[in-house]
Amino acid sequence: MIRIRRRTAARTPAGVAGAESGPGFEITFDGRPVPALPGQSIAAALWAASVLTWRTTRVNGRPRGAFCGIGSCFDCLVTVNTVPGRRACLLPARPGDVVTTQEGDGHAGLRH
Repeated sequence: MIRIRRRTAARTPAGVAGAESGPGFEITFDGRPVPALPGQSIAAALWAASVLTWRTTRVNGRPRGAFCGIGSCFDCLVTVNTVPGRRACLLPARPGDVVTTQEGDGHAGLRH
């Protein structure tokens, strides 16, 4: 006998992630408005807006974006609201977030 499980709200991807339906909002990426949805990560919002890279490497300045998408690597680092080193794949987008490309380790502008 095959048992068929019904999906409840808690067993859907949206339920597991704690995503709430609601109106979209905007974040900015390097001064450009980017639409986002409640529960969406910054990386997902950037991908949806056709932005594939948002960081450069420390040594050669090569472009990077999301690689693993689960927080294991550090390719998706961005500066969010002036705080460098945030993982875009793990960080939920919030209305009004200011996201900027992270150059190198993100601390160059902080050094005196």
